[in-house]
This record gives sequence, structure tokens and C-alpha cells, in this order.
Amino acid sequence: MSTAILTGQPVPGSSIEGDLRSLGFDVRLASDAGDTGTLLAAVPADQRVAVVDARFVGHVHALRLGLTDPRFPVAAVPGAVSVQPAARRALTLAMARETSAAGGVAIATENVADRIVMALDADGVDVHRPELGTLVAAVPADPQQRNEIRQAVSAVDDEAVRLRSAVKARDGFFTTHFISPYSRYIARWCARRGLTPNQVTTASLLTALIAAGCAATGTRAGFVAAGLLLLFSFVLDCVDGQIARYSLQYSTLGAWLDATFDRAKEYAYYAGLALGAARGGDDVWALALGAMVLQTCRHVVDFSFNEANHDATANTSPTAALSDKLDSVGWTVWVRRMIVLPIGERWAMIAVLTALTTPRITFYALLIGCAFAATYTTAGRVLRSLTRKAQRTDRAAKALADLTDSGPLAELLTRFTRGAVRLGPAYVAFVAGALVVLGAALAPYGSWWPVLGAVIYVLLSPVALARPLKGPLDWLVPPIYRAAEYGTVLVLAAKAEVNGALPAAFGLVAAVAYHHYDTVYRIRGNAGAPPHWLVRAIGGHEGRTLLVVVLAALFTAAQFKVALTALAVAVALLVLVESIRFWVSSGAPAVHDEGEPA
Repeated sequence: MSTAILTGQPVPGSSIEGDLRSLGFDVRLASDAGDTGTLLAAVPADQRVAVVDARFVGHVHALRLGLTDPRFPVAAVPGAVSVQPAARRALTLAMARETSAAGGVAIATENVADRIVMALDADGVDVHRPELGTLVAAVPADPQQRNEIRQAVSAVDDEAVRLRSAVKARDGFFTTHFISPYSRYIARWCARRGLTPNQVTTASLLTALIAAGCAATGTRAGFVAAGLLLLFSFVLDCVDGQIARYSLQYSTLGAWLDATFDRAKEYAYYAGLALGAARGGDDVWALALGAMVLQTCRHVVDFSFNEANHDATANTSPTAALSDKLDSVGWTVWVRRMIVLPIGERWAMIAVLTALTTPRITFYALLIGCAFAATYTTAGRVLRSLTRKAQRTDRAAKALADLTDSGPLAELLTRFTRGAVRLGPAYVAFVAGALVVLGAALAPYGSWWPVLGAVIYVLLSPVALARPLKGPLDWLVPPIYRAAEYGTVLVLAAKAEVNGALPAAFGLVAAVAYHHYDTVYRIRGNAGAPPHWLVRAIGGHEGRTLLVVVLAALFTAAQFKVALTALAVAVALLVLVESIRFWVSSGAPAVHDEGEPA
């Protein structure tokens, strides 16, 4: 139970007490500033506490936004301020100053909430002020103003505003026009019946896994059912976030589930399609793994570019200006969002092609579409990076270094190569990655030539750690390393030409990709990278790449399949156990992604 301290004399006919109780607050009345301080001290330290002016007039949803959002330690709207346990000390100090200013005399508590907010601002406390839009939140000074504000409240349907705001502000064309118009009502229906976002997220995962199982049957009926279920899973995927925004049910566990389940659903579906194709005599595991590699590398490009530039200074360029100008023309916005093949368009395409065609055609279309989208977005970002004069921060450089996932070999070699590398890290990483992938592709299976390429790759890996990654194109280093590692595993498994090698490689890449996504969302939540022991234990990108290449040289194709399977299981166990431990802990960040559609 949260506690709301209502300051001042209640206004006849005011609904503020009932509104606060409807939001889950235990309401207590304070007659003066000293009484407010006494009541505040009596509230248990582990509870949220709010101070609200009794004269407040406004929409209930305005109060909800200002007083109940779990993502912000301190939040306020005019006439009301809410503080979570982490910021109670700051509130206590601000309240103590107010009480001291009264000189121990019982004074009216008018504007206490707003004065507390001003004191918190003066102390440097980050006070979140939600964007209210057409919602009303005010403290009238006299009866005439109260009547005017009440009329303004009556003129706006806050439930309609709440329902609209449940939809993500920026989304893809398919999601915006074919899902959100009705999914928001499903979200409200679920919220009113007590269903949580996490429950709906889990239901979405289960639906996608059932869809993958249907695809794995290899029958036309199974493919049709799989396509329909995949679309329904996506509807539920939209609903869970809309419930969170509708009822402000943000949580650390929900952040982790939402961040990881989308990828788990999509990649499990790829595996189901590959199994279904195999039942029909068509081996498309290489295409399935290629689609997963391409999609994961696309995401790493997004993450790296955004991390490198989100807090950069002097962050302008002619290319960025042109992009902003195009965004002011309505139809170009939707075209540009569609051609990058966001999750809504991508899943709709996969679902339709699964139902009407074959897994091979589905994967061909997916690879072509994702390759075009990756080329378009990466080329635009490269142009922006080369034409802007951005000055990147130490935080951005640290985030990029963490995203490279460099292991113990790179760290060891950094001691001997620091200052020796003169070329840009992105160029060195590209050359090193090309050598290891081409070496694996051009040499026959079992050859030791790929090992030479992997050794050079390892020797050049310290470039990511030798100096801060603040150059114009240094954000390309993490995705280049991802492409090199995943591509090497794909090529060697395909060259083995033994049943089970590509599925084993699929499992290994999925486990490593999960680790990389986990790293991204920890960084987004300002929690830093995964613990150093985990990165060392799974070898870093350079250690895993060298190990896989050496295994291919030492073992027969059948033995290599077993080795890949064992490595996939070991990596998966380590990263999953640590990830689950972190995201269910009290220190996990309440990440809620409202950015680019995935």
C-alpha cells in the first residue's frame, strides 16, 4: 500500500480522496506543515509516499502519471509529488526545510506539494514531470478558477486519452494501422480483469512456440496454423506493452521478458520452419541460421549506433538534416519505416509466406528483405557518421567497448599492443573478420588454413580495447565482430556436410546472441555490462571464434557436430543462469523500450 498525504482543508464536493484511493493510496489528512512532516515520518521507509494539495483539480489519469509510475524515483504534476523509497531521504530533507521555515507555527499547507518540488529541484534531484497533453492538473486559487478548471476537466475524456497513450508513440506501418486500432481495447480488457503485462508476454511466447511446433509438422495445414498463430502472438506482443502503458505496470522482470522473448519467439519459429522443411525433404537450416545471423547483426548495428550518439555533442550533419526534413513529409515517414522491415512488417511477411508458400521461399524473402533493410540503414548511418562532427562521451566509448564482448585473449594482447595500432578500429575489425570468414569459406573442411585466419583475428582483436572507441565509425566494431563470429560458425557447420551440424550451430549462435542482447539491455538500463567473470568464462568473441575453428580442424564432421552441441549447451547454461539471476534481482533496471521498432 502506498500513502498519500493530503495537505490543507478538503474542498466541499472534491473527489480527490476517492481518486487517490482508486489509485491504491492510503489517504491521510494533514492540517499544517508540521503535521505533514509528522505523517511523512510515520510512513514506512519501503513505501511510496505522495504529498497532494487538497485543492487539486484534474484528471485521474494525470494523477496516475504523476504519482504511480514505477520507473521514476521522484515524479510530480502541479499540486502533487510522489517519491519512491530510493528518494525518501531527499523528500525528508525538503520537508524538514518547509517545517523549519514555518518556525514551529501551525500554518496553512497551501502549495506545500509545489514548494517541496521546488526544494527538490534546488537540491539537484531529478524530478520527472510527465507530458500531460490535453489532461488537466492544477491547483485553483479561488472558486471562479476552480469552476473554470472543472469545465476544462469535463471537456476532455481522460479514459480516451489513456487508451490512446497505451499505444507506442513510434511504431511501424503494419502495427500502427492493422494491430493497434483494436489491440488497445484488448489491453484495456486484460487490465480491467487483473491480467499483468508479464502474463500476456508469457502467453505470447507460448503462442509463438506452438506456432513453431505447427510449422515443424511440415504439412500445409501446419504451415497455415503456424502463420495464423504467429500473427496472434504478435498481437499479444503489442498488448503486453499497451497494458504496461495503460496501467503503468512497469517492472524489472517485465523489462527482461519483453527484451528477450521477441528474439526467442522469432528464432524458435525459424527453427520450426527448418524442421518442417526437413520433414518434406528440404534442408534449409543454413538459410534459417543465416536469417538469425543477419537479423541479430542488424540489431547490433542499431544498438551500437544509438549508444554511440545518444549523448554526443555537436551531433549534427547534412544527412541527419535531410532525414529530419523527410520525416516532415507524411508519406515518406511510413515508407522509410516499412523498408527497414520492423518486427510488425517482418512477422506479417513471414506469417503470410509460411501459410501460402514453402519454408525455403519464406527464408529467401526474409534474407532479401533484411539484407536490403540492413544495407539501407547502415549506409545512412555511415553517411551521418562521416558528415557529422560529433564528440562522443566516455560513457559511449565504454558502452561500445562492452558491446564488443572482448574476452581474455584480447585483454592479454592489449598489454603488448596498446598504442601500436594506428588504423581505425572499424577498418582493422573488418579486415580481421573478413580473414577468418573467408578462410573458413575457401578452405576445405578439416584444413588448418582457417586456423591461421582465426589466429590473425585474435591478434587483431585488441584494437577494440587499445583506445577509446570515439571515432566516427567506431560504432561499427561490435556488429563487425558479431558478423565475423556468427558467420564463421555458419560457414564451418555448412562445410561439415553432416546431419545435425547446422542445427547445432543454430543453437550455439542463439545462445551467444542471447548473451549479446542481454548485454544491450543491461547497458540501456545503465546497469553496465554482464559481470567480467561471465565474459571470460564464455571466452569473448575472439576466444569462441578461435575455439570453433580449431575444433573444425581437429575433429571429424560427426565429432565437430557433437562439440558444437556441447559448446552451445555450456554457453546457454552460463548466460541464462546469470541473466535470470540479474533480471529478477532488486538491482535490475526498469527498462521500457519506446525507441525504434525491433
